[in-house]
Amino acid sequence: MKIRTRYAPSPTGRMHVGNLRTALYAYLIAKHEGGDFLLRIEDTDQEREVEGAVDIINRTLQETGLIHDEGPDKDGGCGPYVQSERQAQGIYLKYAKMLVEKGEAYYCFCTQERLESLKKTVNGEEIMQYDKHCLSLSREEVEENLKKGMPYVIRQNNPREGTTTFHDELYGDITVDNAELDDMVLIKSDGFPTYNFANVVDDHLMGITHVVRGNEYLSSAPKYNRLYDAFGWEVPVYVHCPLITDENHKKLSKRSGHSSFEDLVDQGFLPEAVVNFVALLGWSPESDEEMFTLEELVKEFDYHRISKSPAVFDMVKLRWMNGEYIKKMDFERFYTMAEPYLKKVISRPLDLRKIAAMVKTRIEVFPDIEAHVDFFQEVPEYDVSMYNHKKMKTDPEKGLALLKDVRPLLEAQEDFSNDALFEMLKKYGEEKGYKTGYIMWPIRTALSGKETTPAGATEILDVLGKEESLRRIDAAIEKLSAAGL
Repeated sequence: MKIRTRYAPSPTGRMHVGNLRTALYAYLIAKHEGGDFLLRIEDTDQEREVEGAVDIINRTLQETGLIHDEGPDKDGGCGPYVQSERQAQGIYLKYAKMLVEKGEAYYCFCTQERLESLKKTVNGEEIMQYDKHCLSLSREEVEENLKKGMPYVIRQNNPREGTTTFHDELYGDITVDNAELDDMVLIKSDGFPTYNFANVVDDHLMGITHVVRGNEYLSSAPKYNRLYDAFGWEVPVYVHCPLITDENHKKLSKRSGHSSFEDLVDQGFLPEAVVNFVALLGWSPESDEEMFTLEELVKEFDYHRISKSPAVFDMVKLRWMNGEYIKKMDFERFYTMAEPYLKKVISRPLDLRKIAAMVKTRIEVFPDIEAHVDFFQEVPEYDVSMYNHKKMKTDPEKGLALLKDVRPLLEAQEDFSNDALFEMLKKYGEEKGYKTGYIMWPIRTALSGKETTPAGATEILDVLGKEESLRRIDAAIEKLSAAGL
């Protein structure tokens, strides 16, 4: 049997991390076995649809490498399946009427007012379980109501007695009392199928063998299974994934600021790092390895190693992982992505490529760049105590003396490249009996006004150039002198 999975999102906005994980796991399950991965847009709830959301879904899957295998031809390409287009073909109503004929579904003409009257509060929550009122209508009454054009829905006819058992690959066999199963709506009054019904019909017609979704859908599985049984269709393999929580073990909220793929990309995370991280939100490989390309995940992924326990979205770990990916990046791609962040804080005509090379191994996300390099634009205000360094055995007074000493040497230096500057200052230190750090600390402090920089003194001198470097050293000498040293 060829494995066939699908990702079936509703177009309601940005792709939540949980939805991305569902798509990723569905893709990996299929590709691990050489199977097919399908994309189906479930837009049956027209009121919730957000303009542009389908483009977001397509773009996200493209950027993460989760490319679907088939779909209707659109503009010369393979588009996703779209339920509203399939609804227009009458597919879902046809199958709903088949269930009516079998006695597994029925027409319901109840008004909204009557449905409201059925609501009751249980444990502080308002619920409504339909009372099967319209199930007792005769065929003649139903036909008469339809002729009159009365609004209707089609409901699933679930038994009130006995139990229903279904199997999940992670949670095992789960049994529920049929009394808990509501007669859910299959076809809404607007003619559109509900998510639950269209989901089952399409999964069967598309030959889906494995259904991957969040464990919040566990409670709906019995109703799905009763639909499969009613049609006489084979039930797919269920894989319900664990909840994703934040660091406080609460459900990851859209208000968290990093709940969607686009949120993370906007914050400077790489798509491949996000995919790697999301793969580990509930799944663990046999080895202790944590870094995987998508191709490596396809080879390694065994869905039986998915945990039932909630997965914690650890931002610290994601930042670390992203930093590791940045370190391994091709420099040209890195520079293309880093350049906007560099230009945001540096308007001076400096060699941005050199500055980019300085920060490549020091950042975890691209916005980190700004704090590392802002001093290239202008030295921030700083306290002279920054010249203190126990290990270098220097202080503001010694720093002032050294800056005055090396300034004429820097002014006389014709070759202002990193290597030449380092050799010149090294030679100066040998003549004076100074260690390299004793020389470089005051210079670097004068040039940057920061305790930590992405590069050493001579590299900074090289990038700033002679004129700007001397200006900054003169300003440092004046600052230290004004402190009464």
